[in-house]
Amino acid sequence: MHSRLARFTERCVELSQKAVGSDQKEPLSKGKDGYADWVIVAIHGLREYLDHSYRQLLDVLREMPDIVAKLGLLPDELPDFTTVCARKQELKMPVWRMLLQLSAELFDTGEVQAIDSTSIAHRSSSHNYAKRVKGTFESVKTTILVDCSTRAILDIHCSMNLPHDTQIAWQVLKRNLSTVETVVADKGFDWDKLRQMLRSEGIRPVIKHREFYSLDAAHNARIDDKTYHQRSIAESIFFALRKRFGSTLKARTWFGQFRELVLKAAVRNIEQSLTT
Repeated sequence: MHSRLARFTERCVELSQKAVGSDQKEPLSKGKDGYADWVIVAIHGLREYLDHSYRQLLDVLREMPDIVAKLGLLPDELPDFTTVCARKQELKMPVWRMLLQLSAELFDTGEVQAIDSTSIAHRSSSHNYAKRVKGTFESVKTTILVDCSTRAILDIHCSMNLPHDTQIAWQVLKRNLSTVETVVADKGFDWDKLRQMLRSEGIRPVIKHREFYSLDAAHNARIDDKTYHQRSIAESIFFALRKRFGSTLKARTWFGQFRELVLKAAVRNIEQSLTT
């Protein structure tokens, strides 16, 4: 029986090939082309899975020929850790989003989805680095859409300027209209226009009202508590991400942090799919 790491690698390679749209491309081409994009994506998936630094990851992989073979490479053909690091920034965000989308498709989604937001901290930067980039990137506003029955992360949104939840919600949900049936969210997502747009798409919004008037309290009293309280699943997913990958981000640039968050979500989905 294959080890859990071997099964993760196989699935990660399969999804990485689909994400870059070049599943038939050779893993390594001599000359300027070098390593295929899917190889770089898969190696980054392994890095998050094993929680290693770039240098440590490549050292460990050189002692694991069976795992490296699943990348179509020999141990002495593995890229240098500097190449792996640099290529991550070159790959556009749609590649990482596609990886997340494909990982979510490993699950049969249920009838209820939850959306929630939080701020995820960045590890402290040195004074010189913070001065050079004119900021410390202290936190990333992160919004996730999760399926409540499978706990799969369907989508993730990242922002540095801390927009209000109502400004993010429709942007996330409209990318997933074919998947979403019932959306549950707390009062932070209270926006009548959002409810109207969801209903026009045939989606049931279960979003509590902020109680400014008695009518708002009446609306809340009509909400099905059993359905509404499933929103706590999104909160538990944030807790699970922090427990699994740590409470801070490692990337130094804002676009690197966005890629890191999307990749962590995809890796978690792949991990969870191995237990179903």
